[in-house]
Amino acid sequence: MEAVWTPLALSLKVAGWATVLNAVLGVGAAYALARWQSRLRDVVDALLTLPLVLPPTVLGYYLLVLIGRRGALGQWLAGMGIELVFTWQGAVLASTIVAFPLVLKSARAAFEAVDHRLENAARVLGTSETGIFFRVTLPLAARGVTAGVLLAFARALGEFGATLMVAGNLPGRTQTLSVAIYEAVQAGDDRTANLLVLVTSVTCVALLVAAGRLTRPAARRPAR
Repeated sequence: MEAVWTPLALSLKVAGWATVLNAVLGVGAAYALARWQSRLRDVVDALLTLPLVLPPTVLGYYLLVLIGRRGALGQWLAGMGIELVFTWQGAVLASTIVAFPLVLKSARAAFEAVDHRLENAARVLGTSETGIFFRVTLPLAARGVTAGVLLAFARALGEFGATLMVAGNLPGRTQTLSVAIYEAVQAGDDRTANLLVLVTSVTCVALLVAAGRLTRPAARRPAR
């Protein structure tokens, strides 16, 4: 069972950190895009959504070029004693980038659906912009934002290509569930592979069901 629980615990750890980062960065970017009036908005949105359509191996290559020892950012981090390649922190970075568009798209749609009249009413009452965001806008968009966060967690939990290229396959250190499944299949260990696949599938299905219920329009009460 250690072959199952160790990569599961690491996957949950990586996906959890990636989800926290995406909840902050993704929601912030989504709100900015929803309120930004510019011709460049669609271009910026396309660039931020690019990880959703690019092959994970391409993203992994970009990250290696950027944070590798020969990369500009990698050399700067190395000078500070920080190493991301072949570490679980590197897996968090890869998972965050891959799952980021899911939060961005869902949260942006939720923010754009918020009735601006309610925000304007709060302004008339003297509420600050920060107060309007946390007391009006975010609560009204909470269902869409939460659904995006759950989808991002599921995506980060199942990330394989970019994680393998950046973090590698070090058992107990960087071997996530998806990488462990790949190794078990390559080794012909069908029992472990089947168990890992079952755990991953059940977890992802539960998250997708929860996200689907959150994105479903709330049922209206019949008028009396």
